[in-house]
Amino acid sequence: MRDSCSTPRFSSIGTGNMNLLFEMEKWPVIIIFLTVQMSDSFSSAQVKEPDSNRMDGNEMNELGASFPPLEIPPLHFVTENNSFVTSQTGSTALVPCIINNVGDGMVSWIRRKDYHLLTVGLTTYSSDDRFQAIHLQHSEDWTLQIKFVQQRDAGLYECQVSSHPPISIFIRLNVVEARGEIQGPSEKYLKPGSGLRLQCSVLQSTEPPSYVFWYHNNRMINYDVDRGINVTTDLVEKMSILTITNADTRHSGNYSCVPSNAQPASTYVHILNGENPAAMQHGGRGLSWLQCSPSSWLLIFSIIIIWC
Repeated sequence: MRDSCSTPRFSSIGTGNMNLLFEMEKWPVIIIFLTVQMSDSFSSAQVKEPDSNRMDGNEMNELGASFPPLEIPPLHFVTENNSFVTSQTGSTALVPCIINNVGDGMVSWIRRKDYHLLTVGLTTYSSDDRFQAIHLQHSEDWTLQIKFVQQRDAGLYECQVSSHPPISIFIRLNVVEARGEIQGPSEKYLKPGSGLRLQCSVLQSTEPPSYVFWYHNNRMINYDVDRGINVTTDLVEKMSILTITNADTRHSGNYSCVPSNAQPASTYVHILNGENPAAMQHGGRGLSWLQCSPSSWLLIFSIIIIWC
């Protein structure tokens, strides 16, 4: 009975139905395969750019415009070549060198009279530590600073950039000696009770003095108001004035004007008290032998004749 029941079940399917079942089992695999293939094709279509976005091998933007490469602006010296800088002795000299678009170039300072390399970048190569390159970050200014400048520092200086080839400009430093000057003759003569006015100007100075002191003989008198002396100083104008309203014999003597950054100046003041001004002159006293008596002249001529 068990065999007769199982045999009719297999025989009722038949060979054709078995093939159909086999084919139906393959459909899920085919559907998955086709799905993967379509997904890959769609992704490729999105990644690939259309040929219309390319023209002569140049990349185009969305609007179809192309941009040329950026040009680097050329190096340029703002400081004029063969310019002059003047500084006074004892001050700080600043020799300018302003450069646009220096890029990776290295800036050097060279003293031309002996071809001595002073600085490279911010490093000083001179044993004289008075020389230093002054440069702030992102600045285009490469100034050469010389402290306590001296007459021997005068001359031509080269500011050089290590481009290819190197390029340079030249700046000449002039060093002057500032000095005080008291207006009028070197000797002045006054009567007792007269007013005295001495004006001192600082000449050839590139910067104002810090102070101007007045001396009477060896005494500093800027604040001697109780002695009738008044001093007014204008540092910006580089000028100082000494006044005495009522001069007397105690005011006779040497007066010196001493600026902080310049050579002093002097004048001699005579307060006459019945003396002869000609006899008081330094030069007159130096030539007083010309005022000899006749007997003295005769003695001088006799000596000359005997000597000859």
